[in-house]
Amino acid sequence: QVQLVESGGGLVQAGGSLRLSCAASGLTFSSRAMGWFRRAPGKDREFVATIAPYGGRPGYEESVKGRFTISRDNAKNTVYLQMNNLKPEDTAVYYCAAARGAWPASASSAYDSWGQGTQVTVSS
Repeated sequence: QVQLVESGGGLVQAGGSLRLSCAASGLTFSSRAMGWFRRAPGKDREFVATIAPYGGRPGYEESVKGRFTISRDNAKNTVYLQMNNLKPEDTAVYYCAAARGAWPASASSAYDSWGQGTQVTVSS
């Protein structure tokens, strides 16, 4: 079955950086768009970033544009989220997700496989 395993979360001060990784197995990784979502305490899960199968068409939630970069390495079946200039409001559990198809999307309904999440905490 499909497995998505996130890593790279942790505690960082405001202004710092983290790089999240998501290792995928059990799917044809290079044929799927991938995405990152997050859920902050007391809030609904929200879209963060998405990327097409061959690295094109990246899309971002407005508040992370210019600070976060999504990328992927199809040879390693891994998608990344580079997060710079982190802010306390970025504190959340971050989830990796595999889309049903090749089209990048911000709607969670477009994704059918999810990781367990990795905690990111940004202190002020």
